[in-house]
Parts: sequence; C-alpha cells; structure tokens
Amino acid sequence: MARILVYSAAITGLIYPISGSWKWGGGWLDQMGFFDFAGSVVVHAVGGFAGLAGAIVLGPRLGRFTKDGKSTPIPGHNLTFAALGVFILWIGWYGFNPGSQLVFSTVGDLSAFVLIATNTTLAPAAACLGLAWVLFGKPDLTMGLNGALGGLVGITANCDSVTNLEALIIGGVAGGVVLLGVLLLDKLRIDDPVGAFPVHGMAGVWGGLATGIFGGHPLVAQIIGSLVIPLWAFSTMLVLFLSLRAVGFLRVTSVEEQQGLDISEHGMQAYPTTDGFSGGAFPSSAS
Repeated sequence: MARILVYSAAITGLIYPISGSWKWGGGWLDQMGFFDFAGSVVVHAVGGFAGLAGAIVLGPRLGRFTKDGKSTPIPGHNLTFAALGVFILWIGWYGFNPGSQLVFSTVGDLSAFVLIATNTTLAPAAACLGLAWVLFGKPDLTMGLNGALGGLVGITANCDSVTNLEALIIGGVAGGVVLLGVLLLDKLRIDDPVGAFPVHGMAGVWGGLATGIFGGHPLVAQIIGSLVIPLWAFSTMLVLFLSLRAVGFLRVTSVEEQQGLDISEHGMQAYPTTDGFSGGAFPSSAS
C-alpha cells in the first residue's frame, strides 16, 4: 500500500501539476496553440507513460514470459466484471467531455454539448471493432473493451473540434493503436497487465495528434505537446521507480506475489477459496 501512496503523491503532487500548467495554466504549450480539450495528453498520456516506466522497472509477473521469451498470457479473473467496469467508465466519460463543456461554456451552448456527447459515443463504438477480429479470426472481448477505452481516450482532446465522421475515424484508429501497442509490449517482453500504456499512453498521443490533423489546431504545436508531456511523465517516473527499486521498496517477494497482494498488502482475500472465510467477515450459517 505504501508503494501506491508514494507513486500517487509523486504523480499528483509534482508531475501532473507541472505538465498540466504548460497547457491548462496558460504555460508555454498553451502559448504555442497546443489544444487538449479534456486531457488526451495532459491526463491520459501522462498516466500511460508513467505506467510504462513502472512496468519496465518492475519487470514482468512470474510466469508471464518463458525463458526463451515466449509470451504466456495470464487471463483476467472475471471478464464480466471487466466489461461492466468499461461500461461504467464509458458512462463516466460523459462527465469528462460534455461535462467539461458545461463547466467552461456560456449557458445555453447546447449544440456544442450535443456534438461533444455524440463524438464521445461514436469514437469508442468505432474503436470496439478494431483489428483483433481480423487478426485473430474471432472477436476478442478484452481487445474490444480496451479498444473502446482507447477510443474514449483518443477523442477526449478533440471532441469539441471534429465532426461525427472524424470522430469515427479517430476512434477506429485508436482501436488499432491499442491493439498494436499490446502486441508491441509482448514483443518487447514488457508486462502491462491492464494495457495502461496502449490505452492511455499511445491512444492519448494519437488523440493529441488527431486534434491537429482533424480539429484544425496548429499541427506543430500538437506534435510538440504530444511528445513533450509524455516524455516528461516517463522520465520523471522512471527516476522514481528506479529509486524505489534501488532501496528494495518496489517489488514484493515471489512468495507474496504467488499468494496474492490482497493478502500481503491488505490482510484479506478478495476472492476466498472454498475452504472457508477467515476473520469472521460473514455470519455462520448456523447462527
């Protein structure tokens, strides 16, 4: 738990505020004309590239790759919960994008709100399709779910600036970017359990670039902002994770990893076995 708090303090207290001020604080990127409506780059790419630094320094989970480098997927425990979580996020995104318009616009600007909400629907819908079905021969639910999230990330920077058709294109490309990112990490033997870098990092950068390509904002400024902000997040978090590893504070022991971090970090099981429950969390059937 302490590791999570150290990471959270660093990214929220230092990294996000500094790079965020470059755009949303009227800083040098804002002066250049860099545009990011609700955070494809300023928020999502920062988290994605911070996660990439952590995945590289931490190393893969036990058994994730064989000695000869072959990928051995570790399936998620419950795809139903995963799908539910994505749909909850999708609904929440209407607070991110259309909600931002309500905060910063004049009263009665309903047309902009509707455009943003529609684009926030179309992009993830297009991204769900992606390339996984074509490449693997079957629709892959996990790729579809992450594709939808990538579409949401990609449209976040430009949802107020593009047409519905352009939103479909941006989302479709974002879905492909996520899939290619997952395959790339496998080739590089980088273990990203939830696809944070492809979904938030790569799709976030694509969202920043798409804002210049489709949204009419200065392309040079979009390229610079979409590169500098992720580089800032990656380099600073790389230093943090390397420092934590150097003092032996980054990774749990192999025994703790095999037992599950719910036990070592929180002292309880999220999914108790059929052997029974410990700690008296549930009443006895005899009571």
